Amino acid sequence: MTRPSTRIWTMLACLVLAMLMTACAGPQAITSQVSSAGNWPEGRKPGRYVFERLPSQQAQTELQDKLEAAAHSVLAAAGFELVTDADKAEMSVQVGSRINVDQRPAYYYDPFWGPYGPWRPGVGGYWGPGGRSGMSLSMAMEPPRVTMSVDLLIRDHRSNQVLYETHARYDRFGAADERFYPFMFEAAMKDFPHQAVSPREVTVTIPQDNR
Repeated sequence: MTRPSTRIWTMLACLVLAMLMTACAGPQAITSQVSSAGNWPEGRKPGRYVFERLPSQQAQTELQDKLEAAAHSVLAAAGFELVTDADKAEMSVQVGSRINVDQRPAYYYDPFWGPYGPWRPGVGGYWGPGGRSGMSLSMAMEPPRVTMSVDLLIRDHRSNQVLYETHARYDRFGAADERFYPFMFEAAMKDFPHQAVSPREVTVTIPQDNR
């Protein structure tokens, strides 16, 4: 006969496994906070461009390569053409990113903690009188809040005038994931070249094979 404590441990183990499997699965879509500004000339079409890097970015080659690759497909979809010869470029594009990790627990951000105050379910144990043991729920294993941001700036290559700038921010609990960069740039360029309310929420669906 199965002891009650064994059944409890089995149920809790299944619960934890289900939670871990859910956490490992990627989201079906991400919603970014987007802010855009600029004065894109009326009637001007997207054209040839080159990527430019700030001196501080030139020391982060691997990261910049990933960011530029993520932005490239989005710019191509908007009608821009990447060239390697700067003399043939009509525009220059700068991209950047930031990641901020906040270790405060998830309940800190809830607009309403609920009837039990700032409590979050987790799995823990306790010892009672006489050495009796059992299981309890606690606030253990809270993931950190991560804020991922991307920036994209488009300039006229000859006059250096800023034509368009846009920023996207995505908040999640867990860890930063570089796979989100293309979808964040897609959100950032969603309304190009039109002016739109800023900040605004833009939701981008993630293809099944990228989740």
